[in-house]
Amino acid sequence: MERVFNHEIMSEIQSRWSPRAFSTKPVAASELQALLEAARYAPSCSNEQPWRFLITDSEDKLARLRGVLDESNQVWANKAPVLILVTSKKQFAKTGKDNHWQMFDSGTAWGYLSLEAERRGMITHAMGGFDREKARREYSIPDDLEIITVIAVGYYGQKANSAHSTSSANNRRPAKRLMRSFYSRILRLTCHSGSMNLFGFQPLIDTK
Repeated sequence: MERVFNHEIMSEIQSRWSPRAFSTKPVAASELQALLEAARYAPSCSNEQPWRFLITDSEDKLARLRGVLDESNQVWANKAPVLILVTSKKQFAKTGKDNHWQMFDSGTAWGYLSLEAERRGMITHAMGGFDREKARREYSIPDDLEIITVIAVGYYGQKANSAHSTSSANNRRPAKRLMRSFYSRILRLTCHSGSMNLFGFQPLIDTK
């Protein structure tokens, strides 16, 4: 499917997608470190940087992390030369209070990582299909860390390597549909003019 872009944006955003056809070609340590450097500079609330990455890039370590993936993901992800388990610190380090933005910020870090990978000719694919509790037990992950996703990192391989491979990138909803949904939500939440809406803010839309 051909993607349609209504505005000029970064080439990496235009070309990046999530293939399942991985080559077994290894990722050099310097290349992997560059991806982590990109993630390191993602913005976060109070510069907390809550993301924590568990990286596997050797066969024995990869086998261990593959074991927590759903079987449908193992079919293709087992060929990826790097798997990264993404977790996130639930509380602020300084105050100990809950960090309600930690998953949002960790998602931003993953986005930075994926775009840097695209720039360097690599592919990435984030997975939700894995056993979080098994991962917690396997790696003795403490309860103060949220387990978010597993990312496959590597190079594009032969499509025949994966029966689940898609041949091209998916398109996206029109921007107007996304904005319309947002404003429709605001309208539903907004009470009479001058009163407070459910978020505790003054109404964003004049209802007079």
